[in-house]
Amino acid sequence: MQAGQETGIRAVRKFREKAEVLQNTRIAGGIYDLRLKTEQIAAEARPGQFVSVYSNDRSRLLPRPISICSADPESGELRLVFRVAGKGTEEFSRLTAGDRVDLTGPLGNGFPESVLRGLSGKTVFLIGGGIGIPPMVQLARTLAAGKGEKGAPRLISVLGFRDELFLVDDLKACSEVVIATEDGSCGTKGNVLDAIRGRNLKADVICACGPTPMLRALRAYAQETGTECWLSLEEKMACGIGACLSCVCKSTDVDEHSKVRNKRVCTEGPVFNSIDVEL
Repeated sequence: MQAGQETGIRAVRKFREKAEVLQNTRIAGGIYDLRLKTEQIAAEARPGQFVSVYSNDRSRLLPRPISICSADPESGELRLVFRVAGKGTEEFSRLTAGDRVDLTGPLGNGFPESVLRGLSGKTVFLIGGGIGIPPMVQLARTLAAGKGEKGAPRLISVLGFRDELFLVDDLKACSEVVIATEDGSCGTKGNVLDAIRGRNLKADVICACGPTPMLRALRAYAQETGTECWLSLEEKMACGIGACLSCVCKSTDVDEHSKVRNKRVCTEGPVFNSIDVEL
């Protein structure tokens, strides 16, 4: 595949809602599992997309982008798993059942249809590092439910943690799970690539989300092994809708109109083919 042949970009219907908090649970140190009742967002959400969540403190004007962990179109439940990283997310960690919170979504372009519908009979790595693990849950469920001539793909979730584990059981429900921890307290001591190489694992396709150093290493690994690779980038955002250009990343191709080598993570991404971006 040549750069720019498939970006996964599709028309995105987004909504602004005041969602009701169903529950909010601390599942690890600084990690919270927030369940929301939505009217439209959960029904439209696709794996790899995110929402912008607004603070009830009007002195904080900018929303916080949070990846969608899972979405149930029938019940309208939207699940967001996030790490407390500042005053905004600290506020969200204190939400309780019955509270209301403003959010816009679903935003961004998630994993393309070639991934969601075209992997029957193949082996897929779902690689998550830290807070990049939550979006792998919805992707795993979608792929595991896929039907085709050769059936659903074989899914291997490779999860990297500093120490404390979370969402492991969710991914075990629909995939094989391999764990790497920096301190060696569980699974392979080291990072996700250490776990892959240490177990001599192979895959036809890689889908990954996590910190930039991890994604950079996976991009190099994909080039080395000739593996199709899709990366969901983690980037600081402001508007979340492509207007402010605060979340641009370097691309391998030049935009025909602006003549620059940039792509907006919030709109052209956050999911990119690894050959289309520089990290």
